[in-house]
Formats: sequence, C-alpha cells, structure tokens
Amino acid sequence: MVATLPDAHAVARQLQRQAGQPQPPWLHGEVARRMAERLQVIRATPATVLDWWGHLGASADALSAIYPKARRVVVEPTPALARRSAAATSASWWSPRRWAGRETVVVEEPAVLAASGQLLWANMMLHAASDPPAVMGRWRRALEIDGFLMFSCFGPDTLAELRAVYAAAGWPPPAVEFTDMHDIGDALVQAGFADPVMDQEHLTLTWESPRALLDELRMLGGNTHPARFAALRSPRWRARLEHAIAERLAAPGGRLAVTFEIVYGHAFNPVPRARVAERTEVSLDAMRAMVRTGRSGS
Repeated sequence: MVATLPDAHAVARQLQRQAGQPQPPWLHGEVARRMAERLQVIRATPATVLDWWGHLGASADALSAIYPKARRVVVEPTPALARRSAAATSASWWSPRRWAGRETVVVEEPAVLAASGQLLWANMMLHAASDPPAVMGRWRRALEIDGFLMFSCFGPDTLAELRAVYAAAGWPPPAVEFTDMHDIGDALVQAGFADPVMDQEHLTLTWESPRALLDELRMLGGNTHPARFAALRSPRWRARLEHAIAERLAAPGGRLAVTFEIVYGHAFNPVPRARVAERTEVSLDAMRAMVRTGRSGS
C-alpha cells in the first residue's frame, strides 16, 4: 500500500508517550473541524458513532456539535489511551454533558463488536497504522451494512521541506513516506468498501524557531520510519539540525514553514457479495445430462 510502513514497535512507543501528553495535537483538532464540515454528505443521522483512536483524534467537540444525541463509542489502541478517554468522558454531575442525553463509552480496539455503529470516524490515525489493510478490515466489520466511513490522514507531501533537509545532509528520512490518496482509495475497495471518495488539501504551518517546530512534530507522533536513526542523537547533531532548519525552511517574514498534506476519505459498507469460485468443475456425465435436457426441451 505504501513504500514504507511505520515500524510497529516505534508506533507503540509513540502512542504510550502521546497518552501522557497534556493535550492531543492541535493539528488533529483542526483537521477534525475541517472533516466535520464534510459530514453534510451524510443524510442519515447515526445512532452510534465509532470514534476510532478518539483521544488523539481530538474530535469529541466536533462530533457532539453535529450529532448531539448520538451514542459515541471511543475506540482506543492501547490501555493508556483508553484510560485518558475514560477520564475525559467521566463528566461531573454539574457538567452540561451529563444532561445532554448523549452516552459515551470507551473500549479498546480488540473489543469492538461487529456491526456496532452506523458512522465510523477515524481522524488522523491511518498514517500511523503498521498494517493499513488490517485496520480497514476492522473498520468494515465494525460498521453496520450501509454504514458510513469517514477518515483523514497525512498525505505524501507532508514534511516535504524537512525531508529535503535530511536528504541534503545524508540522514535517514524524518518520517515514513505517507500514502497517496488514490492508493488509499484502491485499498478501501480491496477491503470491501463501496463508492470511496478521496480529497486532499495542503496546510502550511509556521513556527518562530527550530525548537518549536521539532517539539510540535514530536507531539504529532515523531519518526516511526524503520530506517530512522537507531540511537539517540548527540547535542552536536541537534544543533546541526536546528541550524539547517533555520537556514532552509525560512519563509517570508522570518518564520519557518513546513507543508502538511491532509487526505480526507469516505466510503460505504455495502451488502456483502456472494463469493464466486475461481474455478467450476463439471463432470462429463453431468455435461451429457445437460445436453440431453437441452435437446429434449427444444
């Protein structure tokens, strides 16, 4: 599906670290807001929304604004993230959320039941999956028939400027090569989804210093490329990196600019088709019988 998939062990370490961050990434919340604007294509109102990797997806406010009465099932990949989501959803007695009539439950990914929701929402998590086809298979099993999938993730132009800095220095890549939206659409079809629609946009984020830029990239998940540096870097290397960023990424006005490509997609879970055998065997006697039947009926 992609040239380089994230290293599963690196992803697990990053998820553990992100579970301890004070807040989910700001960028994820902004993408959630933009993706929510695309929900107008859905005419039906789901009774249950599956919020896949909900804490880091930062989508609770966007979803509750559109579906205030829907049951929200937060699906988390690790126990630590499940605890974070559970803490966030345990509203105090005086909280408006307690009286809004909206139920929120938290489950870990393996515990999701088949056909348990009408909308599956996966904001900014597919690019962190070390086995995307397996994730799409779980998505389809979790959705009811005619259920709707909506997701977002990074596209291949993400961090293009930083990749050039690393390449010029002869260093390993700073991130995995993210998947083109057309390849994601093909993978959705292979997973059994119907009518996939893909879209993308480019966002340019700016920072006042290399340190601020690198700190935010760490909040977004860090480098999970299998060929990343195998050990910690020295302070001398860090100073060299910051110098290269300041020199090569400066935009008009002096701030440092990096491109992020955001891919959006949606698809339906269709009625399963009966599988057709690759080969059909008919005995010679059966063929003779069919020929005789055909002649007698003519």
